[in-house]
Amino acid sequence: MCIRYFFPAVHSNHLSVAVLNYTATQLTSFLLTGVPGLEDVQVWISIPFSFMYLLAVIGNGLVTAVVACDRHLHQPMYLFLAMLALNDVLLCTVTVPQMLLIFWKGPSLTPFAACLTQMFLVHALFLSESAVLLAMAFDRYVAICTPLHYATLLTGSLIGKVGLILVARSIIVVIPGVLLILRLHFCRSNIIHHTYCENMGIAKLACNSIALNSIYGLSAALLTTGLDFVLISLSYWLILRTVLQLPSREARTKAFGTCGAHICVILVFYTLAFFSFFTHRFGHRVPRHTLILLANLYLLVPPTLNPIVYGIKTKEIRARVLGLYCQTR
Repeated sequence: MCIRYFFPAVHSNHLSVAVLNYTATQLTSFLLTGVPGLEDVQVWISIPFSFMYLLAVIGNGLVTAVVACDRHLHQPMYLFLAMLALNDVLLCTVTVPQMLLIFWKGPSLTPFAACLTQMFLVHALFLSESAVLLAMAFDRYVAICTPLHYATLLTGSLIGKVGLILVARSIIVVIPGVLLILRLHFCRSNIIHHTYCENMGIAKLACNSIALNSIYGLSAALLTTGLDFVLISLSYWLILRTVLQLPSREARTKAFGTCGAHICVILVFYTLAFFSFFTHRFGHRVPRHTLILLANLYLLVPPTLNPIVYGIKTKEIRARVLGLYCQTR
């Protein structure tokens, strides 16, 4: 059986399509076209995205380096923060450089294996980001609600195990999604109207049923990211209840201060993620270019804002970064 796939040739900023015949086993690449409907302004869109990417890499790189080099910061709160910063650098680096190349040079042909690898990394790193936020919420819960057990519960050994569990959970959850993509037969085209490879964007190109892909994707999201959000909300409800029972106003202010940065980061991450998730699945009247831009922003905005928020809200991080700046002058 012959199957049609479409490969592009770009002339005068317009996409002309040549149709070639291939068998199902000869699918070797996908074409990423960028943001549909905004091709003429993608160069201008790339300016704020480039600026945000530089801020994300530099800011999170500084946080990671400061925590790694300063032994006084080798405490659970800061070690989890370093994990988050490292994950943020990886998350935006997996998608943004390719996205910028598409904005600057036009549609990009991505090998099949590279597309699946990018899909795996995007979803795995997103899940690990959510898991790190959950670990940080648990850290704050123990520190405020059971402070006498903090040193005995959150040991260096436990933090190392938590890091391994986060990685293992992401891999275990995402691998079935990749295997479900591999079972599909592609008979329409290889054109993905997106800036990066993601699960349903690839699955929708298949000619056989993708119901199993959709069910697994929704279930995995609810049982991981959704459950993380519920547990984080529960931990902060317990924290709030404990803080309000403190007799001293100064103690309450200090307790809220230690949680302020984390709450800001959580709100940014989950608000963008859930808004993009629900509009993508249920916002059928939302323009496609809006959905694609949202899908990029929820992967880029949190990594950009996280180091800024922690730099402002966390005195120790701010002091160490300013110290490094003064030493270089």
